[in-house]
Amino acid sequence: MSDSLLQIQELLESAMSSLKTANSLMREMTGVSDSGRERLVTRASRIDAGPVNGRVVEGAFDGQNMVDSNGQTYPVPANYASKSKLVEGDGMKLTITDEGKFIYKQIAPVTRRTVVGVLIQEDGQYKVLAEGKAFRVLLASVTFYRAEVGDQVTILLPTDNDASWGTVEAVIPKHLAEAAARSTVEAEHDGELSPAMDEEEEPPKKKRK
Repeated sequence: MSDSLLQIQELLESAMSSLKTANSLMREMTGVSDSGRERLVTRASRIDAGPVNGRVVEGAFDGQNMVDSNGQTYPVPANYASKSKLVEGDGMKLTITDEGKFIYKQIAPVTRRTVVGVLIQEDGQYKVLAEGKAFRVLLASVTFYRAEVGDQVTILLPTDNDASWGTVEAVIPKHLAEAAARSTVEAEHDGELSPAMDEEEEPPKKKRK
């Protein structure tokens, strides 16, 4: 391993230690903690990637990044997360090669459930409104599926935990959803129609003598 990589490793370890200490002090001073993040950190500490060679970090996916057991955040490429359909809480392994490359791998997926919602834009971010909540989604996923605001979107969520992020699985364009709705309405009106009852019949005219 080159001197530069050794230096990088030392800096990372120092930064992780400092961040852990800072988080601890913040909790002691304010009594406030991020329960979602704490849950991911706890899950990361339980992940076992098995015997490996080289520099390896285990963590959990938070919907956008990987968080390790020390609370350190590692950016996950958005295209990889989108195409791999990573779900918030998935266990991951990061391998840092001798060449300095970061290689991510999903190693402990959480159980998933599927919900359908509508794509919206809120505070400059794409979200999917489903089950009365707005779930954030990756811009890379919206771009990949060429989704537009108003489209129906199927997202994956963890089964056992609350989530802030949803994982886009499929998109039903708005015009297709509207066409399907029209077809359903037209099908319901097929067949014999009942006579209109809201118009009074005109009484018969009397014959002139």
